[in-house]
Amino acid sequence: MHPPLAIADAVAYANTMELIDALTRLRKLSSDQAEYLNTLSILADAYENEHHPIDADAGSPLDVLRELMAARDMNASDLGRLLGERCLGPKVLNGQRELSKTHIRKLSDYFGVSAELFL
Repeated sequence: MHPPLAIADAVAYANTMELIDALTRLRKLSSDQAEYLNTLSILADAYENEHHPIDADAGSPLDVLRELMAARDMNASDLGRLLGERCLGPKVLNGQRELSKTHIRKLSDYFGVSAELFL
């Protein structure tokens, strides 16, 4: 698909995020796809840390989530799909629903950050 190379600019980052999103939508990944997804996630994380660092002391877990989503151009529906229920995204972002341990694990894995950011 796309050779795993260091991400040098916003266009390469956007292309990498499209691939990550496509892979995370698959119901079941082969071991090669899982390894490829992991590699792309590491590359995206490195780019994000360099160009869009997150200050964990800057706000609540919800603020951190919003920052992470903004860095990946995600909306509430995208969040819901990631968490397993499309309608769940808006509820979490509006404070009507708290994140479960399973949700926190999914977010931590997807964004490549410590689960402690969401606690």
